[in-house]
Amino acid sequence: MFFNRPDIDAWEVRKGMSDMHGMDLVPDPKTIIAALRACRRINDYALAVRHLEAIKFKCGDNVGSIYPYILQEINPTLAELGIETPEQMGYGKPEFVVKSVYES
Repeated sequence: MFFNRPDIDAWEVRKGMSDMHGMDLVPDPKTIIAALRACRRINDYALAVRHLEAIKFKCGDNVGSIYPYILQEINPTLAELGIETPEQMGYGKPEFVVKSVYES
């Protein structure tokens, strides 16, 4: 697998994630785990969190069923690597939400 290479550098990790997120698919948990481990190998915590955000976005209308399954599968790895999900860090909802003019 691409992300499992021990000599992978930051550019290759970002390129691989960009290519993966450009496809019309939600990556399987094995691929997500490999990408998270690659992020930790290059010491880029922010990229790991952005990767999780992008995965949640890619779930689309099925976020209620796909995203919890993915979190369930990758949770042991997240705990092992010390990575928090965006929801655990409080990024689940924006801080400054402005009501729509149509909701007034």
